[in-house]
Amino acid sequence: MKKIILVVDDSESIREVVRFNLENSGYNVILATDGEDALSFLDGREIHLVITDLHMPIRDGIGLIKKIRKIPKYKRIPILFLTTESQNEKKVEARKAGATAWILKPFVPEVLLFSVNRVMRRRF
Repeated sequence: MKKIILVVDDSESIREVVRFNLENSGYNVILATDGEDALSFLDGREIHLVITDLHMPIRDGIGLIKKIRKIPKYKRIPILFLTTESQNEKKVEARKAGATAWILKPFVPEVLLFSVNRVMRRRF
């Protein structure tokens, strides 16, 4: 069974680049446009990883992570934080909210796939 990854980013081009790389590596991908949209997919269905941006309308990445950690089925799901923010404070805030790891944008596809594979191995 292919692992399912929820990708959350308000940038269509980022969503598509991430989807392309993940699908070419054998993952199934669900796309969400912001944190609120992402929550609509966390309805009990099987999702193995969430990749989320920080800066998004309606519900940002930190708010999404906090909300995910309160949903029993998903509270232990790995979450990769994909962001342009390199400030240590944001990394600490994301970690405290429940992020598993982070990747800086712009990203190299090999780094994205390495990070995805690494956190998926920890979980499964």
